[in-house]
Amino acid sequence: MSTETIRKKDDFVKTKFKIPYWWKVVFAFSLGWMFINANKYFLNPILDNIGLDYHLNNSQLGLVNSIFFLTYTIAQIPAGSFADKFGRKKLLVIGFILYGVLTGVSGILAGFTGFLVARALAGLASATYYGPQFALSSEAIPAKNRTVGSAIINSGSGLGIALGFILSSTLVLDMGMSWRIPFYIFGVLTVLVGIVISLMVKENKKTMPKEATNEATKPEEKVSVLSLLKNRNLLVVFFVLFCSIYGFTVVVTWLPKYLLTERGFAGSEVGFISALVPLAAIPGALLFSYLTDKMGKKKPFAYILIPIAAIALWATVYVNSVPLLIVALVVYGLFGKIALDPLLIAAVSENVKESNYGVAFSLYNFMGMLSSIIAPFFTGLLADLTGSMASGFYSAVIVLCIGMIIMMFFKEEKKKASI
Repeated sequence: MSTETIRKKDDFVKTKFKIPYWWKVVFAFSLGWMFINANKYFLNPILDNIGLDYHLNNSQLGLVNSIFFLTYTIAQIPAGSFADKFGRKKLLVIGFILYGVLTGVSGILAGFTGFLVARALAGLASATYYGPQFALSSEAIPAKNRTVGSAIINSGSGLGIALGFILSSTLVLDMGMSWRIPFYIFGVLTVLVGIVISLMVKENKKTMPKEATNEATKPEEKVSVLSLLKNRNLLVVFFVLFCSIYGFTVVVTWLPKYLLTERGFAGSEVGFISALVPLAAIPGALLFSYLTDKMGKKKPFAYILIPIAAIALWATVYVNSVPLLIVALVVYGLFGKIALDPLLIAAVSENVKESNYGVAFSLYNFMGMLSSIIAPFFTGLLADLTGSMASGFYSAVIVLCIGMIIMMFFKEEKKKASI
């Protein structure tokens, strides 16, 4: 066999079995979401341990999460703008690795004030992920696969939350380790994942905004936050996301403590039962995103997902039977926030130009995550005032119903808008 024939054969094999780049992007960002969310929520099953150490009530425990989401949310829009201007991958990787370092540092600090400062800084660092990540993935994933691709990436969120719940509850509640140990473990793993993302993801410089070469092109190169907010579809999506995240934040923040203090569960049972929500969300997100891509419509599926999620959330605190409680949590996972996310993300990508994805997705996340600032503290306050966390869950049901009403104003677009 000649050298030329061997070379052609090798080239054919490489081409035939080459992994598409967008698959690599989906894998890397799925890992990213896994540890972004593991770090956000692994402390929730061990909130009581943190509270005992620092002598905190429910409102103050809620503040632990609210302070993280406050800085995370405030930094969303600046992070998206900086990413579009200076480089999405660069900002994402630096922020991600710093997020891992600050997670580990949170476990070292002895005083509650220092702990809050570290959590606030961690929230600030993690803000560099959302907008740049969806900008990079949206430009890498083919349009026909975008909703499914986003759903697979988003499935990392569910896996990460489940991993955080199970690992922290097992180590601390079952094995009696210090509540600080999970902070060290997830801090190190997050730094390693940041390095993996740096090695696997590339940036398409062609979609980055450049200085205009003449006056006629300048208006198209820039987009303002105000112009995005004037787009009706985007505004509807932002408010629906706010309502969806409010309910989800109540669940992932307070469900472990609710199971522990009001439903009689103990140890790692709390982590495993709480993990049912994010784990059930994965097949739900994949299924509904696939059906959305096939139909090309998002609104009908939102009409299915939101009301069922609200009913399941209501049933979570209303039913007394443990089997029915578990069914309600699984149903909420299947039809809740994580299942709805890919539909909303695809709606955003269809209403802005690729060059403005960074700021658009950061604004999207900013508007949605405002509810994550409110929900932990407000639910804790309701628990202190009423003596039960059930009132906080019922408030989430009301907010989801409002989201359903708002979704009625969404107008399906057959073609991508040009903001």
